Amino acid sequence: MLKQQNETNLKQWPPAGIKPYYCDNSVCIIHGDCREIVPQLGRFDLLLTDPPYGININKSNRLSVSRGFGGETWDSEVVDSALLDSLCAASNSQIIWGGNYYMLNPSRCFLVWDKQNDGRDFADCEYAWTSLDAVARIFRMRPMNMDGGKVHPTQKPERLIRWCISQAGEVQTILDPFAGSGTTGRAAKDLNKTAVLIEREERYCEIAARRMAQEVLAL
Repeated sequence: MLKQQNETNLKQWPPAGIKPYYCDNSVCIIHGDCREIVPQLGRFDLLLTDPPYGININKSNRLSVSRGFGGETWDSEVVDSALLDSLCAASNSQIIWGGNYYMLNPSRCFLVWDKQNDGRDFADCEYAWTSLDAVARIFRMRPMNMDGGKVHPTQKPERLIRWCISQAGEVQTILDPFAGSGTTGRAAKDLNKTAVLIEREERYCEIAARRMAQEVLAL
């Protein structure tokens, strides 16, 4: 287990009373409910996250029990607007995947992931709502052999998340309160940024911790 690794590197973070599941000099993972934790963390440059959409993704035929995703219930309800408001208030800029599922302010800068579908039976694209003062952009990548194997049912590719960070400009601190397998943290670490990840499912905290413990990739 990696939950005790590098606790001596915390320095002045996290705040008193919050014990990280994993922490190194770039990324801190907290196992818990973001509704309780985020108000204690202060402010971040960027909120970059992919919350539950409330579409019961666990019922998808693609997520069979044999792949380890069957029976998961965390996607049964959409994230409520009060929680999204509090997360946005804790950050200077925001990139929120699945923006079509939430009541968010008008934006001219949507980020689109073109999956280069080629006629297959899943969505041609996904898009993220942002608060960025910029024009809409498209990232084209077919989601095959994702980062050595998909370990979370809604996992995004690391290349996509690194691209998202690059669209946000000069940011250094990143918050992902729905961390899943830790892709935001991995991307932040590879770009020499710092990130705080919050995840309520311990098995995904463990997966994320193992990803953070890998060597930084050469860009």
